[in-house]
Amino acid sequence: MPRDFGRNPLRESIANIAARLMAEDGIEDYAQAKRKAARQVGATDARQLPTNDQIDTALAAYRSLFQQDHSAQLRALRELALGIMQELSAFNPYLTGSVLRGSAGIYANIQLQLFCENLKTVEHYLLGKGVPFRSADTRLFAGDIPVVAPVLIFGRAGYDIHLTLLSLRDLRVPLKTALSGKPIDRAKPQAVAALIAEG
Repeated sequence: MPRDFGRNPLRESIANIAARLMAEDGIEDYAQAKRKAARQVGATDARQLPTNDQIDTALAAYRSLFQQDHSAQLRALRELALGIMQELSAFNPYLTGSVLRGSAGIYANIQLQLFCENLKTVEHYLLGKGVPFRSADTRLFAGDIPVVAPVLIFGRAGYDIHLTLLSLRDLRVPLKTALSGKPIDRAKPQAVAALIAEG
């Protein structure tokens, strides 16, 4: 049965609560915000859950009322991301995630994807610069092929920087998240600079 996304007070309520959770609690994962919001209103039917776009609309409305300084915070995050991308220019960096989308909160992580022949060169670069980092991984799809990509995480200016390491061949195919299956938006440094210039 298709989901009906017409006006629905319960769905709107879940979207508004999810938006507040993302804005105030720093939740960046839409699915997590939806689940928490649905629990708060006692909704158990997954068909009542809002789309990510509906949450983005609610988030913009919330910030216009309660977080008027969000645009300045977002600009600072994008400037920090661009500076790091310039440092890592040898690794074909792309910005993704909430900082690119514009939904980043005060506890945001800066998400970058790096594309190179030898993923170890990124580790060697960070070690050579004396940058301490920790390792994790993330599950993605490159086209229809599942990929477990290593992630290097380090701190900068009070934020966590997540570097997802991918091969050059992954640059030529759409990357999708394992959870939603939706293509991941990404931006080159020039596009991030243009976003900053737009203000």
